[in-house]
Amino acid sequence: MNAPERASSFLLDEDIGEVKVTYSADTKVSNAGTFRFNKEDHTVANILRMQLLRDPMVRFAGYIHPHPLVHFFDFKIQTNSSTVAPQEVLSSAIEDLSNETDHLITAFTDALDDWKKENEKGVMGL
Repeated sequence: MNAPERASSFLLDEDIGEVKVTYSADTKVSNAGTFRFNKEDHTVANILRMQLLRDPMVRFAGYIHPHPLVHFFDFKIQTNSSTVAPQEVLSSAIEDLSNETDHLITAFTDALDDWKKENEKGVMGL
């Protein structure tokens, strides 16, 4: 078949030196840069964009996913101040998302345990 391997759309090829994220500073604006995320799509890009736009230090955050068959996106970040680098706000956004995910997992697990305790009596009583 003429189709590429499915895993090639999400697994990095370390044999050829593929890396997950690369950064290039903007040559025209001192507090802006572009990150290229390999083997990712709109799912990660949109979550990162929304998290970055919550940060008051971020002036602009946007991405472009050139084509559905191309497995990368370019993410542009511009900060409000030249003292805050795009790498710093991206790192902070990823950390915040990790904390939110941990909180969601904990809340879900607690709610599931509570539900099981409440419904255990009804199941055992049958």
